[in-house]
Amino acid sequence: MFLRNVRVHGLILLALAATGVTAAAAQTTGTIRGTVTQSGDNAILAGVQVTVRGVGVATVTNANGKYLLQRVPTGPQTIIFKWLGYTPVEKTITVSAETNVDASLEPKPVSLADLSVSAVSREPERSVQAPAASTSIEPRVLQSNSATGQVPLALAQAPGVDIVQSGINDFNINARGFNSSLNRRVLTLLDGRDLAIAFLGSQEWSSIPTATADLGAMELVRGPGSALYGPNAFAGVLNMTTVSPRESQGAKLTVSGGGLSSYRIDGRWATVLSEGRWGIRVTGGYGSNDTWNRSRTSIDSAGKFSFALRNEYKGHTDSIVKASSPELVPLAGQTLSPVVVTGGIPTRAEATGDRDAITSLYGTARLDRYFTSGAVATVEGGLSQSENETLVTGIGRIQVLKGFKPYGRVAYNTEHFNFFAYLNHRTSDTGQVSLASGAKLTEVASISHVEGQGNVDFLTNGKAIGGVSYRNYSVNTDGTLMRPEDDNRSDYIASAYGQVEYKFSGMLRLVGAARYDVGTLFDGQFSPKVAVVFSPTPNHSFRATYNQAFQTPNYSEYFLRAAAGAPANLLPLEMALRGSALGPALAGVPVGALYTTSSAVPVTARGNKNLTVETNTGYELGYKGSLTPKLYVTVDAYQNDIANFVTDLLPGVNPAQFPYWTAPNEVPAPYRQAVVDATRANLASNPAAQAGITRVEDGSTQVVASYANAGAVRQKGLDIGLGYQFSDEWRADGSISWFDFTVTEATIAGDKLLPNTPENKETLSLSYDGSHNRFDASISGRFIEGYQWAAGVFSGWIPATQTFNATAGYQFSTRYRLFATGTNVFNKESFQLYGGAVVGRRLIVGVTGSF
Repeated sequence: MFLRNVRVHGLILLALAATGVTAAAAQTTGTIRGTVTQSGDNAILAGVQVTVRGVGVATVTNANGKYLLQRVPTGPQTIIFKWLGYTPVEKTITVSAETNVDASLEPKPVSLADLSVSAVSREPERSVQAPAASTSIEPRVLQSNSATGQVPLALAQAPGVDIVQSGINDFNINARGFNSSLNRRVLTLLDGRDLAIAFLGSQEWSSIPTATADLGAMELVRGPGSALYGPNAFAGVLNMTTVSPRESQGAKLTVSGGGLSSYRIDGRWATVLSEGRWGIRVTGGYGSNDTWNRSRTSIDSAGKFSFALRNEYKGHTDSIVKASSPELVPLAGQTLSPVVVTGGIPTRAEATGDRDAITSLYGTARLDRYFTSGAVATVEGGLSQSENETLVTGIGRIQVLKGFKPYGRVAYNTEHFNFFAYLNHRTSDTGQVSLASGAKLTEVASISHVEGQGNVDFLTNGKAIGGVSYRNYSVNTDGTLMRPEDDNRSDYIASAYGQVEYKFSGMLRLVGAARYDVGTLFDGQFSPKVAVVFSPTPNHSFRATYNQAFQTPNYSEYFLRAAAGAPANLLPLEMALRGSALGPALAGVPVGALYTTSSAVPVTARGNKNLTVETNTGYELGYKGSLTPKLYVTVDAYQNDIANFVTDLLPGVNPAQFPYWTAPNEVPAPYRQAVVDATRANLASNPAAQAGITRVEDGSTQVVASYANAGAVRQKGLDIGLGYQFSDEWRADGSISWFDFTVTEATIAGDKLLPNTPENKETLSLSYDGSHNRFDASISGRFIEGYQWAAGVFSGWIPATQTFNATAGYQFSTRYRLFATGTNVFNKESFQLYGGAVVGRRLIVGVTGSF
């Protein structure tokens, strides 16, 4: 059904584009061209936005500083030249058939007042007056980060953000506490597409089909966001948009390589045709690198690391030894005995210590149709593929041998109406392996989404937006991750939302928003938002916000059925019981059949179909302002009340589906409870098996870990961001974050409701942008206090870390730029995720050519 709808919408858009039916079609039009330079030294400026006010015609300057605006209505027009870090210039001209307009821009320090955001209200607005805590990532950061292929690192200096890394591309991005090994509390969008995997709801950062240098914007909104974005905008929204064809005309090629045997190539070509009516953009890239993941079946380089940690972090020796010692089967990991995983696992990582190279590739093609009314129609398609990335999950490490992800998107945008639809597909049927159990895992899934949104102005100072959307999930794991009766399923979510705002006397702005979501797997959810923004001057604002958000359990939490480790051998326990006073009671039970028909008792992870959604009620006070032309400050204080926490995988937490183990019927009734009690007592040395032993649907014995709603928490915190522009070239930025929490309700014995975030963290950066000498550089530090981590059975101490990243670039001609990027440049080896890899240094150099 969705594919048919996409085809229909695509045909409609192409028909509109081909006919060019607009009210202004009969107007006489002309062409504007020119060159934009920097005042003083006349250096050419590439990437400057050039727009015609009120017409909808726009472009950017190319590598030679030149631009071309086509199909501009003749007569008086105002041309705007704008680029971050320069004073905007407006020129009023009379457009004829051919008009030449050059411009010269004056450099100026970047000011908070110059920034705009779109993610907070789903409409463009000045960042300083947005009714939520938000951060816009500057283009220089996106450019310098691009060669790493690690999109999350662009957020490293944003206030209040948790970035937890394991391996090259296994990242967990979170805001305001309660991180996990597969975090999905921050909704992640690229050009409106939700990038989450259907089964887990988390992101695969290695398969994002763009380089960060090709992003037009990256915005992070912190705090509950369901009032406009619905499910899973629980702790924030990361909104990324790529540049359009007319904003990226010309060709660009970046080649880089360096540490961890890394090499990467990214390319982009875009042009505008038919006097500005059509825009085409094609991108592609390929990368390969080694990984920090190592075998945990023998002591290797991690062994030396654990010795250093024992000396440095006294008092946490036990936790750290476990983190760096040979890998233990997760559910049997309470014994300190190494378990060598066997069973034909198609990877070298767990067998010899060698690693599989991690590769990623992507390709996209986009076609835009530009109308003189300002409307834009878009048809886009692409694909990405990643190989051999290793992820830390609730059942241990998973290696994705190959994940293939094609997508398609159509959109039609006008000043007051936006429509878009997309289809995301993911196939991993060629290989996804649990490194703890050796089980092969399959997933073929798709997400189809259709949405329409409109906006209207009213009563001079009022504005309202509203929209509806429909989403369908289709998931098939071929019985490897779900039971056949739960598998090969299709589920939907239908939503309606709206926001109304009104400005009083230019200083006071009231915002109210609400959304209602209903779906196959959860009851209807109402998410309101109320905000008051007071702006005594254009460059200062104070705000108070009330928000509600919710997060739905994912397919794993509802329906998972997968091996979680090597089978447990309970035959020695059975023989011990037969040799005890219970021997006569067990005489009627065949040897080997007390717990199962063989000595191998499966260790499995199971979902909980009775889970309810997690909810988050947030209260926030904030300030944004430029205290001087060179100093800006952001302050955000918040409190969140979170209820119905869903645990990570734990044994014994879901007695409704998996009650405690019972003795078989062959045991005489008067002795059955004694056998149960003896089993429980003799498993004391293995707490996971002791808590999780059960009988599943077919009556067989298994050790089961599952999920449950675990209680409620109140969290509070403070994020402070500072930025100071010493001169046109030098700038410093920093942030301080404080976090605290209180468990207000704990309903699951044995679960640790820990936020998996430090109480204190800080960032500091110093950057130099010398456009006059074509050199730029930066160094940034991230300082994380040590904290306790608990995600299911993976529990232990995360040591404090101090990580420094550095970049440098030199534009040695109008076409070519040399650059170098270093992450963790002082090689402060650390693990950021309990059960994750030890992360070290990576240095990359490269060159970018623009043509």
